[in-house]
Amino acid sequence: MLLEVKSLCTEFPVKRGVVRAVDDVSFEVSEGEILAIVGESGSGKSVTSLSIMGLLAEPGHVAGGEMTFDGKDLVHLSEKEYREMRGNDMAMIFQEPMTSLNPVYRIGDQIVEAIRTHEKVSKKEALTRAIDLLRKVGIPSPEARVRDYPHQMSGGMRQRVMIAMALACNPKLLIADEPTTALDVTIQAQILDLLRRLREDTDMAVLLITHDLGVVSEIADRVVVMYCGQVVEEAEVRLLFDNPMHPYTLGLLKSIPRLEDDDSKRLYMIKGMVPNPLEMPPGCHFSDRCDSCMQVCRERMPELVQVGDHKVRCFLYEEQDGHAKDAAEVKANEEKAREAIEAAREVSTAEALIEGDVAREAEEGGADER
Repeated sequence: MLLEVKSLCTEFPVKRGVVRAVDDVSFEVSEGEILAIVGESGSGKSVTSLSIMGLLAEPGHVAGGEMTFDGKDLVHLSEKEYREMRGNDMAMIFQEPMTSLNPVYRIGDQIVEAIRTHEKVSKKEALTRAIDLLRKVGIPSPEARVRDYPHQMSGGMRQRVMIAMALACNPKLLIADEPTTALDVTIQAQILDLLRRLREDTDMAVLLITHDLGVVSEIADRVVVMYCGQVVEEAEVRLLFDNPMHPYTLGLLKSIPRLEDDDSKRLYMIKGMVPNPLEMPPGCHFSDRCDSCMQVCRERMPELVQVGDHKVRCFLYEEQDGHAKDAAEVKANEEKAREAIEAAREVSTAEALIEGDVAREAEEGGADER
């Protein structure tokens, strides 16, 4: 196992108390695997990745748990040891490349610096490698573009430069924090294809942080769903999309518009907002927004239990003693959860009905004219 995270807790002391941004998070990443962490903004995805990289801003700190990378204990590493590891054994691509690249230095110089920081090579050799890296990530005319400044490149090109810089020392783990959010759809597809190809060529593991389930379905092997700093579901990607268990995961998938949807029903929307981290509801953090909420959900926090090939944190699947329910009860509860989701969509709006009728009449009229 390349990366193991066990019961990770990350806290930020503030004037009104302590914000636990990451609460008892556990997962593993194997060599050559792409693991996606998904969830709404504020779910703790980026803080988890920054905790792993040792890049938490003060006063944030790891308050508990274990992190092991390639046999090394990350929790007790000194800053010097972390600097030697970052960029060399593990690297990170940040969400907005323009804020990560120095605007007053040429991109070639920045890649050369990343290489020479960790390896004893000449500047000429490092520059040759920088050009090869730009070519590998699909930048045309790399010999010329290596002399460009960041502002002379498009968003997609800058993101490719960040990937080239991250790959400069052949890391074993690449953490990509929302690498396609600021890009248009066609460039998104190119970046995802690039990450997939690099994984196949180098057997590099990728920890992908995103809120885009479309991106997850395209590239990930396994998925971890986070909500309010906790893991609420984990499964292989196809299994999670075919059979989402947690009401939050089900709500995320149902919120995606589909061509086959009934236009007389409104698009499903998870009600409410993510709670204030200083004023979390008692019991399950998702209880106030859940269409399947039970009384026990407001009283106790569910545990992350193994149900078949899933891990899920929900009382629909957990007995009072903390063990998983039997298969028959699990299936019955899943049906109830799906019925609750559909019931929330049954409220037809006059606008939707009118628009649907107008569209059908126009289509029928067009067919008659033909």
